[in-house]
Amino acid sequence: MHTSLYIAGRLTGNEKSSFSRPITIIAMAGVAIGLIVMIISMAIVSGFQTEITNKMVGFGSHIQIMKYDGNNSFEPTPISMNQSYYPGIDTIKGIRHIQMFGYRAGLVKSGEEIQGAVFKGIGNDYDWSFFDNWLQEGDILRLDDDETSNDVLISKSLARLLNLQLHDELRMFFLSEGEVQPRGRKFEVCGIYETGIEEMDNMFVIGDITHVRRLNNWKEDEVSGFEILIDDLKDLPSIAQFVDMNIPYDQSAVTIKETYPQIFEWLGLQDINAIVIIVLMLAVSSITMSSTLLIIIMENSSTIGILKALGGDNRFIREIFLTLTSKIVLWGMAIGNIAGIGLCLVQKYFKVIRLSQESYYMNEVPILLNPFHIILLNIGIFAACIAMIWVASLIIAKITPIKTIQS
Repeated sequence: MHTSLYIAGRLTGNEKSSFSRPITIIAMAGVAIGLIVMIISMAIVSGFQTEITNKMVGFGSHIQIMKYDGNNSFEPTPISMNQSYYPGIDTIKGIRHIQMFGYRAGLVKSGEEIQGAVFKGIGNDYDWSFFDNWLQEGDILRLDDDETSNDVLISKSLARLLNLQLHDELRMFFLSEGEVQPRGRKFEVCGIYETGIEEMDNMFVIGDITHVRRLNNWKEDEVSGFEILIDDLKDLPSIAQFVDMNIPYDQSAVTIKETYPQIFEWLGLQDINAIVIIVLMLAVSSITMSSTLLIIIMENSSTIGILKALGGDNRFIREIFLTLTSKIVLWGMAIGNIAGIGLCLVQKYFKVIRLSQESYYMNEVPILLNPFHIILLNIGIFAACIAMIWVASLIIAKITPIKTIQS
């Protein structure tokens, strides 16, 4: 056995009746609590950002291709479905799906209740994976190229505002330029969804794109644009650039971050909160460990004096105490990992802590455990503690054998 490791083990074994024993336990707890807080903070921030991003993408996709005319309203200039990139662009690596869509703003009426909304028309190429996760009642739309569907999908909050239930009749009215009388359409509610983002839930009524074409007097092959879904949000800038270079000059590719910049800037601010917490926990843990080492050194000053008298140099003695405190750090990290990950898993699967959906866009604290984040946190707290411990261990050089042995 390595000499320094053996002596460190003997010092640890002698701590049972010493003052440094409770201090060691406190230091171990400090490291564990610091790591627990960091793991939970990162899991919550990552979960929150991912949850909100997925909901925004569900409504607007990662990239939208539309006519380049400066019209940012919900009644864009139409483009033809017959494009070189549709539908073949989804064979490109990183691009998961492409689908057509059409917009038309209008008013929803049910009884005496009226609410402004946007009718989003979709085709049979629509990816229903998002609404499958948030559908509360009923079923998704069943679309057929040969027959126009009058079924629509609305949100739970919109249904509540309009006093609507599944299979109820819903009327929408659309104003057209140059027309005095609004155009009315009657639909039937086939499904009710709830994402928790009330601003978006109240905005969209999902239905057959054929209605948009007829209301806008478009041709059968015209749409508002195309939506592109990708595999990884990290690839969004590069894929958006690729798409922009491979579409006609009179069309533009707009990312979800450009469409809703305020939402993603707000989500980016959550990283700052996590960084502040991590820095504070690293500081607390490392200072606690350096204080613990100083206490252990002071209590074992006579042992240090004897080791020096027997020929041990400062480097050898520092190695003993670094080994001793490293064991404390590692034990604290082990406890912190088990407790932190365990608490996250409890929240993830049992939804113990609930939230106000109106304020936070979700009804429970979201959790996303990223192994890479956990590894980085462990490396960070170990490195910070060891650095502070090494600085504190420099006091060993100032201990003289004669004074310590005499005392």
